[in-house]
Amino acid sequence: MIAKLTGIVDSTGTDWVVLDVNGVGYLLSCSNRTLSRMVTGERVSLVVETFIREERIVLHGFGDQAEREWFKLLTTIQGVGARLALSILGVLDPDQLTRAIASQDKTALVRADGVGPKVAARILNELKDKVGNLALGPAASAGAPAGKGAPAAVPGASPALADAVSALVNLGYGRSEAFGAVVAAGRVLGDDAGVSDLIRQGLKELSQ
Repeated sequence: MIAKLTGIVDSTGTDWVVLDVNGVGYLLSCSNRTLSRMVTGERVSLVVETFIREERIVLHGFGDQAEREWFKLLTTIQGVGARLALSILGVLDPDQLTRAIASQDKTALVRADGVGPKVAARILNELKDKVGNLALGPAASAGAPAGKGAPAAVPGASPALADAVSALVNLGYGRSEAFGAVVAAGRVLGDDAGVSDLIRQGLKELSQ
């Protein structure tokens, strides 16, 4: 099984790249985000996930290991195939996807072509426990054990964090955007930060 390829970018298309590795051209399907970094003639390395489909082998290329792991995780969900997973990864990088799921931000997911409200809801529901505190970091996650004392809208967050996120959302910010800002604020202010302080610092983070 091919796990990684390093070679020269031969050509690209809407969802693929041909990588010339020592004279052999490998066709890899990629997300728009990964393809945007491909420049014909340049040498690149891609992490690879190999799919065997009936009588053909399909190679999917990723800019890093994190994108590959998210691809594998997304494709475990019913109704999410390789094409849809790549579409999601084309609009959300691994950090953004982690925040979207941790904050249950359906709007962020439906930005991807082919992802409707039902599929987005299924992704959020099935992956929320797997993501857990990944997006929170040590300062934020220390406020409360995952699943205890925190609203379902922000799994694993402390009540103060959840309230601060809700306040920023009410001000018009997207849920993932607000979540990321409040998490960053929590890291700056520490475990005992109150809601008003988190909101104030969160707004500073958003203004940067």
